[in-house]
Amino acid sequence: MDEILFSTPENPAPPNHRAGFFEGHGGVKLRYALFRSEISPARGTVVLLHGRNEFIEKYFETIRDLNAMGLWVATFDLRGQGGSDRLLKDPRKGHVRRFSEYERDLDLFLQKIVLPDARLPFFIIAHSTGALIALSAAPRLLNRIERMALAAPFVALTGQQLPEHWIRRLSAGFSITGFGQRSMGKDFGKRPFPGNPLTSDARRFARNTAISAARPDFIIGAPTARWLHETLKTASRVTQQAHLTRITIPTLIFAPMLDGVVPYLAQEALSRNFRAGQLVTITGARHEIFQERDVFRVQALAAIEAFMPGSEPVTGFSEVVV
Repeated sequence: MDEILFSTPENPAPPNHRAGFFEGHGGVKLRYALFRSEISPARGTVVLLHGRNEFIEKYFETIRDLNAMGLWVATFDLRGQGGSDRLLKDPRKGHVRRFSEYERDLDLFLQKIVLPDARLPFFIIAHSTGALIALSAAPRLLNRIERMALAAPFVALTGQQLPEHWIRRLSAGFSITGFGQRSMGKDFGKRPFPGNPLTSDARRFARNTAISAARPDFIIGAPTARWLHETLKTASRVTQQAHLTRITIPTLIFAPMLDGVVPYLAQEALSRNFRAGQLVTITGARHEIFQERDVFRVQALAAIEAFMPGSEPVTGFSEVVV
Protein backbone atom coordinates (compact mmCIF):
# COMPACT_ATOMS: atom_id res chain seq x y z
CA MET A 1 0.00 0.00 0.00
CA ASP A 2 1.28 3.45 -0.92
CA GLU A 3 2.12 5.53 2.15
CA ILE A 4 -0.06 8.35 0.86
CA LEU A 5 -2.41 6.72 -1.65
CA PHE A 6 -4.57 3.74 -0.69
CA SER A 7 -4.06 1.05 -3.31
CA THR A 8 -5.62 -2.43 -3.32
CA PRO A 9 -5.55 -5.37 -5.78
CA GLU A 10 -9.12 -4.49 -6.77
CA ASN A 11 -8.29 -0.79 -7.18
CA PRO A 12 -4.58 -0.35 -7.90
CA ALA A 13 -3.03 3.07 -8.20
CA PRO A 14 -1.93 3.94 -11.74
CA PRO A 15 1.83 3.55 -12.19
CA ASN A 16 4.37 6.34 -12.50
CA HIS A 17 2.89 8.71 -9.95
CA ARG A 18 4.04 11.06 -7.24
CA ALA A 19 1.89 11.83 -4.19
CA GLY A 20 2.26 14.22 -1.29
CA PHE A 21 0.78 17.20 0.47
CA PHE A 22 0.80 20.91 -0.25
CA GLU A 23 -0.31 23.87 1.81
CA GLY A 24 -3.61 25.31 0.69
CA HIS A 25 -5.23 28.60 1.63
CA GLY A 26 -4.92 29.39 5.33
CA GLY A 27 -2.36 26.65 5.91
CA VAL A 28 -4.76 23.74 5.33
CA LYS A 29 -2.82 20.59 4.35
CA LEU A 30 -4.17 19.11 1.12
CA ARG A 31 -3.32 15.68 -0.30
CA TYR A 32 -2.40 15.59 -3.98
CA ALA A 33 -1.06 13.24 -6.64
CA LEU A 34 0.45 13.67 -10.09
CA PHE A 35 0.07 10.75 -12.54
CA ARG A 36 2.36 10.72 -15.58
CA SER A 37 1.38 9.09 -18.85
CA GLU A 38 3.75 6.55 -20.39
CA ILE A 39 3.04 8.07 -23.80
CA SER A 40 5.67 10.54 -24.99
CA PRO A 41 5.37 13.30 -25.82
CA ALA A 42 2.46 13.97 -23.46
CA ARG A 43 -0.60 15.67 -24.92
CA GLY A 44 -0.99 17.85 -21.83
CA THR A 45 -2.13 17.67 -18.22
CA VAL A 46 -5.63 17.36 -16.82
CA VAL A 47 -6.37 19.05 -13.50
CA LEU A 48 -9.02 16.76 -12.01
CA LEU A 49 -11.40 18.35 -9.48
CA HIS A 50 -13.56 16.04 -7.39
CA GLY A 51 -17.12 16.30 -6.17
CA ARG A 52 -18.23 16.54 -2.57
CA ASN A 53 -17.21 13.54 -0.43
CA GLU A 54 -14.85 12.15 -3.07
CA PHE A 55 -11.16 11.29 -2.97
CA ILE A 56 -8.26 10.49 -5.28
CA GLU A 57 -8.65 6.70 -5.07
CA LYS A 58 -12.17 6.85 -6.47
CA TYR A 59 -10.71 8.13 -9.74
CA PHE A 60 -7.89 5.61 -10.27
CA GLU A 61 -9.75 3.96 -13.16
CA THR A 62 -10.52 7.27 -14.85
CA ILE A 63 -6.94 8.46 -14.35
CA ARG A 64 -5.66 5.31 -16.09
CA ASP A 65 -8.02 6.04 -18.99
CA LEU A 66 -6.73 9.60 -19.28
CA ASN A 67 -3.11 8.44 -19.04
CA ALA A 68 -3.82 6.03 -21.92
CA MET A 69 -4.84 9.07 -24.00
CA GLY A 70 -1.40 10.59 -23.40
CA LEU A 71 -2.66 12.97 -20.71
CA TRP A 72 -1.01 13.50 -17.35
CA VAL A 73 -3.39 13.95 -14.43
CA ALA A 74 -2.88 16.27 -11.45
CA THR A 75 -5.46 16.05 -8.69
CA PHE A 76 -6.01 16.79 -5.01
CA ASP A 77 -8.56 16.12 -2.29
CA LEU A 78 -10.69 19.15 -1.55
CA ARG A 79 -10.29 20.72 1.88
CA GLY A 80 -12.34 18.95 4.53
CA GLN A 81 -12.54 15.56 2.78
CA GLY A 82 -10.52 12.61 1.55
CA GLY A 83 -6.93 12.67 2.79
CA SER A 84 -6.90 16.45 3.29
CA ASP A 85 -7.24 18.33 6.57
CA ARG A 86 -10.66 18.57 8.18
CA LEU A 87 -11.98 22.00 9.10
CA LEU A 88 -14.01 21.13 12.23
CA LYS A 89 -13.42 19.05 15.35
CA ASP A 90 -16.01 16.57 14.12
CA PRO A 91 -14.29 15.03 11.06
CA ARG A 92 -17.58 13.69 9.69
CA LYS A 93 -19.02 17.13 9.03
CA GLY A 94 -18.71 18.36 5.46
CA HIS A 95 -17.85 22.00 5.90
CA VAL A 96 -16.35 25.04 4.23
CA ARG A 97 -16.16 28.57 5.65
CA ARG A 98 -16.14 30.42 2.33
CA PHE A 99 -16.54 28.94 -1.14
CA SER A 100 -13.66 31.16 -2.27
CA GLU A 101 -11.33 28.96 -0.19
CA TYR A 102 -11.83 26.16 -2.74
CA GLU A 103 -10.81 28.53 -5.51
CA ARG A 104 -7.75 29.75 -3.63
CA ASP A 105 -6.72 26.13 -3.07
CA LEU A 106 -6.98 25.56 -6.83
CA ASP A 107 -4.84 28.62 -7.52
CA LEU A 108 -2.18 27.38 -5.10
CA PHE A 109 -2.28 23.89 -6.60
CA LEU A 110 -1.67 25.35 -10.06
CA GLN A 111 1.17 27.52 -8.76
CA LYS A 112 2.92 24.97 -6.53
CA ILE A 113 2.36 21.63 -8.28
CA VAL A 114 0.95 21.89 -11.79
CA LEU A 115 2.91 24.78 -13.35
CA PRO A 116 6.36 23.62 -12.13
CA ASP A 117 5.96 19.85 -12.58
CA ALA A 118 3.32 19.01 -15.22
CA ARG A 119 3.20 19.15 -19.01
CA LEU A 120 1.53 21.86 -21.07
CA PRO A 121 -1.18 22.51 -22.18
CA PHE A 122 -3.41 22.37 -19.09
CA PHE A 123 -7.05 21.27 -19.02
CA ILE A 124 -9.67 20.86 -16.31
CA ILE A 125 -11.99 17.89 -15.83
CA ALA A 126 -14.32 18.38 -12.90
CA HIS A 127 -17.34 16.71 -11.33
CA SER A 128 -20.25 18.25 -9.38
CA THR A 129 -18.79 20.51 -6.65
CA GLY A 130 -15.46 20.46 -8.47
CA ALA A 131 -17.25 21.68 -11.60
CA LEU A 132 -18.81 24.51 -9.58
CA ILE A 133 -15.32 25.50 -8.41
CA ALA A 134 -14.13 25.49 -12.03
CA LEU A 135 -17.09 27.60 -13.18
CA SER A 136 -16.54 30.14 -10.43
CA ALA A 137 -12.78 30.40 -11.01
CA ALA A 138 -12.90 30.22 -14.82
CA PRO A 139 -12.78 33.98 -15.60
CA ARG A 140 -9.37 34.09 -13.90
CA LEU A 141 -8.05 30.88 -15.50
CA LEU A 142 -8.03 31.95 -19.14
CA ASN A 143 -4.25 32.23 -19.48
CA ARG A 144 -3.61 28.93 -17.69
CA ILE A 145 -6.38 26.51 -18.70
CA GLU A 146 -7.02 25.68 -22.37
CA ARG A 147 -10.28 23.70 -22.11
CA MET A 148 -12.68 22.33 -19.50
CA ALA A 149 -15.02 19.34 -19.26
CA LEU A 150 -17.56 19.68 -16.45
CA ALA A 151 -19.60 16.64 -15.40
CA ALA A 152 -22.93 17.26 -13.65
CA PRO A 153 -21.92 20.74 -12.39
CA PHE A 154 -23.50 21.53 -9.02
CA VAL A 155 -25.65 24.48 -10.08
CA ALA A 156 -28.87 23.38 -8.34
CA LEU A 157 -30.07 20.67 -5.96
CA THR A 158 -32.73 17.98 -6.20
CA GLY A 159 -33.66 14.67 -4.56
CA GLN A 160 -33.75 16.13 -1.04
CA GLN A 161 -36.36 15.97 1.69
CA LEU A 162 -37.03 19.70 1.33
CA PRO A 163 -37.36 21.84 -1.80
CA GLU A 164 -34.23 23.74 -2.75
CA HIS A 165 -35.67 27.14 -1.87
CA TRP A 166 -36.28 25.96 1.70
CA ILE A 167 -32.78 24.53 1.94
CA ARG A 168 -31.42 27.90 0.79
CA ARG A 169 -33.44 29.78 3.39
CA LEU A 170 -32.61 27.44 6.27
CA SER A 171 -28.89 27.22 5.48
CA ALA A 172 -28.65 30.99 5.14
CA GLY A 173 -30.53 31.49 8.41
CA PHE A 174 -28.33 29.07 10.33
CA SER A 175 -25.18 30.63 8.89
CA ILE A 176 -26.19 34.19 9.70
CA THR A 177 -27.23 33.33 13.28
CA GLY A 178 -24.04 31.47 14.17
CA PHE A 179 -25.22 27.91 13.56
CA GLY A 180 -23.31 27.38 10.32
CA GLN A 181 -21.58 24.27 11.67
CA ARG A 182 -24.90 22.49 12.17
CA SER A 183 -25.32 19.45 9.91
CA MET A 184 -28.23 19.49 7.50
CA GLY A 185 -29.64 16.39 5.85
CA LYS A 186 -28.90 12.70 6.19
CA ASP A 187 -25.54 10.98 6.44
CA PHE A 188 -25.42 8.67 3.41
CA GLY A 189 -22.16 7.00 4.40
CA LYS A 190 -23.72 3.54 3.95
CA ARG A 191 -26.05 4.19 1.04
CA PRO A 192 -27.42 0.95 -0.49
CA PHE A 193 -27.07 0.33 -4.22
CA PRO A 194 -30.78 -0.11 -5.05
CA GLY A 195 -32.32 3.26 -5.77
CA ASN A 196 -29.09 5.25 -5.35
CA PRO A 197 -28.92 8.49 -7.41
CA LEU A 198 -25.22 8.22 -8.22
CA THR A 199 -24.63 5.29 -10.59
CA SER A 200 -26.35 2.32 -12.20
CA ASP A 201 -23.08 0.33 -12.24
CA ALA A 202 -23.19 -2.21 -9.40
CA ARG A 203 -19.51 -3.17 -9.76
CA ARG A 204 -18.16 0.37 -9.57
CA PHE A 205 -20.57 1.20 -6.76
CA ALA A 206 -19.31 -1.82 -4.78
CA ARG A 207 -15.68 -0.88 -5.47
CA ASN A 208 -16.18 2.64 -4.14
CA THR A 209 -18.13 1.36 -1.15
CA ALA A 210 -15.27 -1.04 -0.33
CA ILE A 211 -12.74 1.81 -0.39
CA SER A 212 -14.94 3.85 1.94
CA ALA A 213 -15.32 0.89 4.30
CA ALA A 214 -11.57 0.28 4.38
CA ARG A 215 -10.74 3.97 4.79
CA PRO A 216 -13.59 5.60 6.74
CA ASP A 217 -11.24 8.51 7.46
CA PHE A 218 -11.69 9.57 3.82
CA ILE A 219 -15.45 9.95 4.19
CA ILE A 220 -17.61 12.80 5.43
CA GLY A 221 -21.27 12.86 6.38
CA ALA A 222 -24.00 15.40 5.86
CA PRO A 223 -22.99 18.92 4.82
CA THR A 224 -23.14 21.75 7.28
CA ALA A 225 -25.49 24.68 6.88
CA ARG A 226 -22.51 26.86 5.99
CA TRP A 227 -21.39 24.50 3.23
CA LEU A 228 -24.86 24.50 1.70
CA HIS A 229 -25.22 28.26 2.01
CA GLU A 230 -21.85 28.93 0.39
CA THR A 231 -22.23 26.45 -2.47
CA LEU A 232 -25.83 27.33 -3.34
CA LYS A 233 -24.99 31.04 -3.22
CA THR A 234 -22.10 30.40 -5.60
CA ALA A 235 -24.34 28.29 -7.85
CA SER A 236 -26.73 31.22 -8.17
CA ARG A 237 -23.90 33.59 -9.03
CA VAL A 238 -22.12 31.47 -11.66
CA THR A 239 -25.32 30.74 -13.58
CA GLN A 240 -26.01 34.44 -14.14
CA GLN A 241 -25.37 35.80 -17.62
CA ALA A 242 -22.99 38.42 -16.22
CA HIS A 243 -20.65 35.70 -14.95
CA LEU A 244 -20.98 33.29 -17.87
CA THR A 245 -20.06 35.94 -20.44
CA ARG A 246 -16.74 36.35 -18.61
CA ILE A 247 -15.86 32.69 -19.26
CA THR A 248 -14.15 32.26 -22.64
CA ILE A 249 -12.50 28.87 -22.03
CA PRO A 250 -14.11 26.31 -24.40
CA THR A 251 -16.13 24.00 -22.16
CA LEU A 252 -18.08 20.75 -22.43
CA ILE A 253 -20.94 20.21 -19.98
CA PHE A 254 -21.76 16.53 -19.44
CA ALA A 255 -25.38 16.45 -18.27
CA PRO A 256 -26.71 13.03 -17.16
CA MET A 257 -30.41 12.85 -17.94
CA LEU A 258 -31.25 10.80 -14.81
CA ASP A 259 -29.16 12.88 -12.41
CA GLY A 260 -30.70 12.51 -8.94
CA VAL A 261 -28.53 15.19 -7.30
CA VAL A 262 -28.33 18.07 -9.78
CA PRO A 263 -31.49 18.49 -11.90
CA TYR A 264 -30.88 17.96 -15.60
CA LEU A 265 -32.98 20.99 -16.52
CA ALA A 266 -30.67 23.24 -14.47
CA GLN A 267 -27.65 21.93 -16.38
CA GLU A 268 -29.45 22.45 -19.67
CA ALA A 269 -30.35 26.01 -18.67
CA LEU A 270 -26.71 26.66 -17.77
CA SER A 271 -25.60 25.67 -21.26
CA ARG A 272 -28.16 27.93 -22.95
CA ASN A 273 -26.65 31.01 -21.28
CA PHE A 274 -23.03 29.87 -21.66
CA ARG A 275 -21.51 30.92 -24.99
CA ALA A 276 -18.27 29.05 -24.39
CA GLY A 277 -20.12 25.96 -23.19
CA GLN A 278 -21.52 23.04 -25.16
CA LEU A 279 -24.03 20.61 -23.68
CA VAL A 280 -23.41 16.87 -23.95
CA THR A 281 -26.59 15.11 -22.85
CA ILE A 282 -26.00 11.53 -21.72
CA THR A 283 -29.38 9.85 -21.73
CA GLY A 284 -29.87 7.23 -19.03
CA ALA A 285 -26.86 8.18 -16.90
CA ARG A 286 -27.02 9.15 -13.23
CA HIS A 287 -25.01 11.77 -11.35
CA GLU A 288 -21.53 10.22 -11.27
CA ILE A 289 -20.76 9.83 -14.96
CA PHE A 290 -17.19 8.61 -14.44
CA GLN A 291 -18.49 5.89 -12.08
CA GLU A 292 -21.29 4.85 -14.42
CA ARG A 293 -21.75 1.82 -16.68
CA ASP A 294 -19.47 1.67 -19.71
CA VAL A 295 -22.30 2.46 -22.13
CA PHE A 296 -22.54 5.92 -20.54
CA ARG A 297 -19.01 6.42 -19.32
CA VAL A 298 -17.28 5.85 -22.67
CA GLN A 299 -19.32 8.65 -24.24
CA ALA A 300 -17.77 11.18 -21.86
CA LEU A 301 -14.28 9.74 -22.34
CA ALA A 302 -14.61 9.80 -26.14
CA ALA A 303 -15.74 13.42 -26.07
CA ILE A 304 -12.82 14.32 -23.78
CA GLU A 305 -10.30 12.59 -26.04
CA ALA A 306 -11.57 14.50 -29.06
CA PHE A 307 -11.86 17.82 -27.23
CA MET A 308 -8.88 18.11 -24.90
CA PRO A 309 -5.82 18.12 -27.15
CA GLY A 310 -6.72 21.52 -28.59
CA SER A 311 -8.77 20.38 -31.56
CA GLU A 312 -11.70 22.34 -32.91
CA PRO A 313 -14.86 22.29 -30.72
CA VAL A 314 -16.60 18.92 -30.87
CA THR A 315 -19.71 18.73 -33.01
CA GLY A 316 -22.36 16.07 -32.97
CA PHE A 317 -22.39 15.60 -29.19
CA SER A 318 -25.23 17.98 -28.33
CA GLU A 319 -27.54 15.00 -27.80
CA VAL A 320 -26.29 11.51 -27.01
CA VAL A 321 -29.06 8.93 -27.05
CA VAL A 322 -28.63 5.34 -25.95
